[in-house]
Amino acid sequence: MRIALAQITPKALIDDQLTGLTDLCIAAKKQQVDLLVTPEMAISDYEITLDRLHTEALDIHQSEKINAMCQLAKQHQLALVIGFAEKDAQDDFYNSLVFISPEGEILQTYRKTHLFGELDKERFKPGNQVNTPLYYGGLKLGLAICYDVEFPELVRLHRQLGCDLLLVPTANMYPFHQVATHMVPTRAMENTLAIAYANFTGLGDHLHYCGYSSICAADGQRLAQAKSDEETLVIADINLPMIEQVRQQLSYWEDRRLDLYTGDNDV
Repeated sequence: MRIALAQITPKALIDDQLTGLTDLCIAAKKQQVDLLVTPEMAISDYEITLDRLHTEALDIHQSEKINAMCQLAKQHQLALVIGFAEKDAQDDFYNSLVFISPEGEILQTYRKTHLFGELDKERFKPGNQVNTPLYYGGLKLGLAICYDVEFPELVRLHRQLGCDLLLVPTANMYPFHQVATHMVPTRAMENTLAIAYANFTGLGDHLHYCGYSSICAADGQRLAQAKSDEETLVIADINLPMIEQVRQQLSYWEDRRLDLYTGDNDV
């Protein structure tokens, strides 16, 4: 499966006509991409204010914009992972993403479970569910958002659930660039799963996003990585035999001492 990460400026996809997202789909298909991943809240603006959320957050069951994204995926025969601000029936807000199949169907949604500082906590409620992996492109795919990947317990849970490739839209900013450059490859290697980490680059309203979007193999090696300051598609191929080969070489999973960690050998 060929994956593309869209490393873009913070407001590149903020338009009702989805012009920016359409351009990304066209560019990805020209390079025979199967799955396109955008950054955290890419179509809603990560720095959106609480006041704007009341009028701009999307109800996934009623949003014309989400319906248009589904049609775009179908038109280009391309799976999409899109970050957005979600509003539920109780008018609560979530930092969410949606996985859309090439047939234009919503296969999964996910709400960020680990909220980052007051920036997230003053606007959003945390999600309370880690999804079981979805099957696409010959792989079991897990979904996480930004700060989630910084918790080893969360990534380990995805591995326990059978995840081969963890998709992580993010809005990582300076001075936390070591998350992108150091932590993400470590999370991949210690769990022997691949990770695709899609970030913004450049200045937002108040934040400076650090880029370094990357696709890491299950041994932590970077298959592809963007620089800090470039707008680009980060593209790499990942398949199950690559991951299984790493799992035969690295025995972290088999060598865990569950009797020490949890007292439960079935974990």
